[in-house]
Amino acid sequence: MAANSSTGSATEPPGLETQWREIDNLNQQQLRAGDSWYLLDKRWYDQWKEYVHAGDQNSSSYPGKIDNTELYEDLESYHLKERLSENEDFVLVPAEAWHKLLSWYDMMDDQPPLERKVVDLPSTVKVEVYPVEIYLCLSSNMESTVSACFSRADKIHAIHQKIRQHLNVSETAESRLWMRSTDTSSERLRNLNMTVLDACLSSGMTVIMEIRNADGTWPTSRPQIMRNSADEDSYRGPPGVCGLTNLGNTCFMNSALQCLSNTPPLTEYFLRNSYLEELNFTNPLGMKGEIAEAYADVIKQMWSGRHYSVVPRVFKTKVGHFASQFLGYQQHDSQELLSFLLDGLHEDLNRVKKKEYIELRDADGRPDQEVAEEAWRNHLRRNDSVIVDTFHGLFKSTLVCPECNKVSVTFDPFCYLSVPLPVSKERVMEVFYVSLDPTAKPTQYRLIVPKAGRVIDLCTALSQATGVPPNQMAVADVFNHRFYRIYQADESLSCILDRDDIFLLLVSGCVDQEGEEVVMAIYMRERSHYRDYGSGSNSYSTSLFGHPLLISVPRAQCTREDLYQLLLKRLASTEEGQSASGSTDTNSQDATDGDQSAGVEPSGKEEEDEDEDEEEEEEAASCAQANKRLPGRRRYTERQKKALFTIQAVNSNGTTERGMGEADAQPYIAIDWDPDMKKKYYNENEAEKYIKHQSMDVPHQQITVQLQECIELFTTVETLEEENPWYCPTCKKHQLATKKLDLWSLPEVLIIHLKRFSYTKYSREKLDTIVEFPLRDLDFSGFLLKKTVNSTEPPCRYDLISVSNHYGGLRDGHYTSYARNKDNGQWYYFDDSKVTYAREEQITSAAYLLFYQRQDKIRQPSVPPPVPSSSQPENHVSSQTHDGMDGASSCVSMETD
Repeated sequence: MAANSSTGSATEPPGLETQWREIDNLNQQQLRAGDSWYLLDKRWYDQWKEYVHAGDQNSSSYPGKIDNTELYEDLESYHLKERLSENEDFVLVPAEAWHKLLSWYDMMDDQPPLERKVVDLPSTVKVEVYPVEIYLCLSSNMESTVSACFSRADKIHAIHQKIRQHLNVSETAESRLWMRSTDTSSERLRNLNMTVLDACLSSGMTVIMEIRNADGTWPTSRPQIMRNSADEDSYRGPPGVCGLTNLGNTCFMNSALQCLSNTPPLTEYFLRNSYLEELNFTNPLGMKGEIAEAYADVIKQMWSGRHYSVVPRVFKTKVGHFASQFLGYQQHDSQELLSFLLDGLHEDLNRVKKKEYIELRDADGRPDQEVAEEAWRNHLRRNDSVIVDTFHGLFKSTLVCPECNKVSVTFDPFCYLSVPLPVSKERVMEVFYVSLDPTAKPTQYRLIVPKAGRVIDLCTALSQATGVPPNQMAVADVFNHRFYRIYQADESLSCILDRDDIFLLLVSGCVDQEGEEVVMAIYMRERSHYRDYGSGSNSYSTSLFGHPLLISVPRAQCTREDLYQLLLKRLASTEEGQSASGSTDTNSQDATDGDQSAGVEPSGKEEEDEDEDEEEEEEAASCAQANKRLPGRRRYTERQKKALFTIQAVNSNGTTERGMGEADAQPYIAIDWDPDMKKKYYNENEAEKYIKHQSMDVPHQQITVQLQECIELFTTVETLEEENPWYCPTCKKHQLATKKLDLWSLPEVLIIHLKRFSYTKYSREKLDTIVEFPLRDLDFSGFLLKKTVNSTEPPCRYDLISVSNHYGGLRDGHYTSYARNKDNGQWYYFDDSKVTYAREEQITSAAYLLFYQRQDKIRQPSVPPPVPSSSQPENHVSSQTHDGMDGASSCVSMETD
């Protein structure tokens, strides 16, 4: 009963004996959690008992109106006195007994009834005589508080409503509650269905109501917004046309969020606050409602029409908290993020609070319609949310045992379709060919090789272009002037990534009389002027430069002096006087005889250097002429005085020096240049140049397929892989069964994932296949097993509403998105915080995720599309054209069906 004053209209009571019998019987009932009981002053109750036992309605013991005056501290606040004792100061009666007594005897003017709730505490069930007194306030005015009492069995929702009532907060205002126990500590009261007891609220604590701002932010979360200009507070733009700041490699997340943001049924669900009533805080498979709330915050801000761009930092933090693979700031797959987010939103908003166990049944020959309906009913018994309503469909899975021909049919739900792309059996590779000619620059070739081929196939392909036998080639990955890896002929080409710099080096087949030869890796190093004492040695520090080489040396010539002569010849100029670095030597004598420069000649030294080095050059020339007349050993001794470089055995990184005699499967030799000699005789810029073979001018022909072809591949029969066999219940063992997927029913919004990224135990690659997809009238009627009954409308026709794009390769890619605004029907291009107008013909072949909405669910735009204007604010919507990413090629226009 409400806290009313005396009504002055007590009903005629029954006989005194009847009164006693009814009240006494009611007082015998058991306490049940949540029931209401009332406090009665003990003296008034004893007076009433004496009166009814006297049996005389005219007795002087008549108690009069119910009077609880002695239970109150005062008659203004009507607070209950502290430390009152049951059966000494008051008695407790159940609600029905209280209402009978009140109707028979009425109550003193202005006294509120002392209603108390029965609470189920961990160790007992009892009437809560002293409820929790809580202070209530708004976050905008925390100095002004009101107090209210709540039972420990009350829901937080009751506090929420009490604040709205006492502090005049509109029912349409979106709000959230905070619990403050100290001046510095506050905690969100997320679950409005939680009890005061479970929320650990106690007397004296404060509950604060925070009201969402008009721009979609919360007063405590203003840093979520990126300030592009000083007048953003006054900015008004089309709702939903809002960028997302890249927090560091988070373009994958931004792209997925923009596609979901422009999915009308999901966004409208959050904008009208339907999610608040469906937050599931107890689902062990969910995220306690935190993902749904964080997503709602982003959507509210993006659709407020008051921001150029939103900073989704809180959302990113929540995602990383619940999915550790997204922690940090590494690049990820937008489809993997989308999969996690859809599943997280579903479990956070699952209307099924307690999932029951359901044993799945095989079809066993039953009609498809019956089995499909049973599967969908079972799915909804455990999964019922806005995500299921919007994105879930059903496909039929048929497995056939290759041994006993057992057929197993099941119907399984899906949230998106991952469709394969036709895979070419060939691969285009770009390589650099280095011949034995020291004057020839490396030549870049574009070769076609088997995708599942081996390194020898790459050599064979180059052999066909150059005429050089493939067995005389060595294949190496060059990185930072060193050989990162030297491949064996039988290694798989899948080990080589498209971004690797692959060199095919011709290795001469010179052998000694015993038929033994050694292939050596040669590095070029520049020696510092100063010794490196800090490293614990007194040697000179070195740094690599130029391209490394591979040379074949007869084992008998692996001495230091013979190697020096061989390297001089490898770097020698030709008869035309061209140096190894491409510069011209006007003073070259006979480089092939091992003269002072060995063909590595001056490359444009300044005039002032010539004077100071003139004497040195004359001495070198004299040595060269003398060397021609000396035997080999003596010539080496003389040349040693003016060597251009020294030779040092090193490790594969070109750093640690080793002894020349140390055995190694792959010897590495460093040519160490004195800085002055390198400056004088080596033209580094010229040495880095290369020639493009005509094969590089032939445009790479990309495969073009229709989206319908990919869907057909999805429904094609395939044989299970060895890593994923099927257990046949008839054979009682695992079998590599054939599997076929068919579409049975489709959702309102269909997400199609184009499987551009291929990951196998042998290779990782991105497929750049051009997929042509329709913007309108994507017809699935030919793919559905379940045929629609109503033939008046075209069955299962879809229109495109958003696209997630991926540009670049596996590790250096960039995600963007196209989306059609649900309010004005205009297409926009979202590139992190940048938003531009887009035309339908700009929607590109870089599509990775396609979002389609069924035509019968698409509503006409509620406002006319905006007219692109050159007066738009900087960093906001413009009508400029765009590329996929900085440095990427222009977008490829797509045809529509």
